Amino acid sequence: MPIESGSCAAARQAKQKRKSHSLSIRRTNSSEQERAGLQRDMLEGQDSKLPSAVRNTLLELFGQIEREFENLYIENLELRREIETLNERLAAEGQTIDGAELSKGQLKTKASHSTSQLSQKLKTTYKASTSKIVSSFKTTTSRAICQLVKEYVGHRDGIWDVSVAKTQPVVLGTASADHTALLWSIETGKCLVKYVGHVGSVNSIKFHPTEQVALTASGDQTAHIWRYIVQLPTPQPTADCNQVSGEDEIEFSDKDEPEGDGDGSSDCPTIRVPLTSLKSHQGVVIAADWLVGGKQAVTASWDRTANLYDVETSELVHSLTGHDQELTHCCTHPTQRLVVTSSRDTTFRLWDFRDPSIHSVNVFQGHTDTVTSAVFTVGDNVVSGSDDRTVKVWDLKNMRSPIATIRTDSAVNRINVCVGQRIIALPHDNRQVRLFDMSGVRLARLPRSNRQGHRRMVCCSAWSEDHPICNLFTCGFDRQAIGWNINIPALLQEK
Repeated sequence: MPIESGSCAAARQAKQKRKSHSLSIRRTNSSEQERAGLQRDMLEGQDSKLPSAVRNTLLELFGQIEREFENLYIENLELRREIETLNERLAAEGQTIDGAELSKGQLKTKASHSTSQLSQKLKTTYKASTSKIVSSFKTTTSRAICQLVKEYVGHRDGIWDVSVAKTQPVVLGTASADHTALLWSIETGKCLVKYVGHVGSVNSIKFHPTEQVALTASGDQTAHIWRYIVQLPTPQPTADCNQVSGEDEIEFSDKDEPEGDGDGSSDCPTIRVPLTSLKSHQGVVIAADWLVGGKQAVTASWDRTANLYDVETSELVHSLTGHDQELTHCCTHPTQRLVVTSSRDTTFRLWDFRDPSIHSVNVFQGHTDTVTSAVFTVGDNVVSGSDDRTVKVWDLKNMRSPIATIRTDSAVNRINVCVGQRIIALPHDNRQVRLFDMSGVRLARLPRSNRQGHRRMVCCSAWSEDHPICNLFTCGFDRQAIGWNINIPALLQEK
């Protein structure tokens, strides 16, 4: 009769233990449904204010945590059996190593490794479970704080930019790929003026700081300055847009987009000729903005330059060169003669015109993909967004590294900052709009369901801090702009 070697016996014993362990796990899993049913029956008899869907989700998540603890308990029992087996073997061999010394040696190493693996697995499961719970409550909270007020429908193609007038009457402006710019009544959603002077896509729109004048940039390689006169209609009662049905993440097709002129933009007055046309670029003019005071304007182009113009004479004052690839955006400081330009070369540059004889340039390098926009905030801060799915907050006095970095799950388009409350609105390629504070803490996500929100890429956002009805506007390639009411005190309190 062959004698079984020590190694074969050990292997067979380990195999039996693994089989016993798998049977224990199988028995545990077989009773999961019965246990879940008992838990639900117990909770149904209790007085709870939670919706049934939330209660079921909580039960499921807590069940997962309970199963992890059961697995940990089984592993612990197996470890104890192994310790006892080793002690018996050592005693049979006549060695005098007690349990305390053993725990400091091989057993401690093995137990530590096994416990570490289980702890990490449990930690990962707990983190994933709690994040699901937090995100589900966050969605409910966001709906109460961020409410859709009005939709502005009338463009025939995607809307690239949205802006709010700084003078009375306060109107909303949109720039579209359909070669037009429209002015809207914020309260009624009615189109007030249509500008049709461009022969290419209108890529941006900005209002003069003190006059009823607009500045638009276009794919026809020009920027136009044009005057408008509007009379606001009497506000009418509107239906409640905040009654939401269905889930947040519902996919849409192009058939769900607004068709035709919507509210009838063809019926509003049309402006065909600009006051001034700024012509110096050799490529698409992607953005334009007014310098403080409104006597000069800056444009950014795909020809890799930004141009500074005198508005009264239309003369080119400075050509700002240095970027290695196409520019994507330009922005001016609200109170100082500073300009920031962003580019596909993964950088953005600060241009200083406070001293007429010096035009210093600072280059900010921190992104790994196209910088889609860079905007000024209060003080000496700049916020930049990129296709690398990050948003960075910078101190102009120290451009070596950002003071805060926000990481997202989608490319970030033209951002905007609520200066008074220091809140950043992030429009994304994936149709989401998220709100963060300047330190990088996420505050909310704008609701998006089968009845409200954008159906395609969100291109731009703009704050209007003083408007009593809508204080945030977004636009997207679904051919509509949306006005939102953000309860900022409640939003900051939630943080």
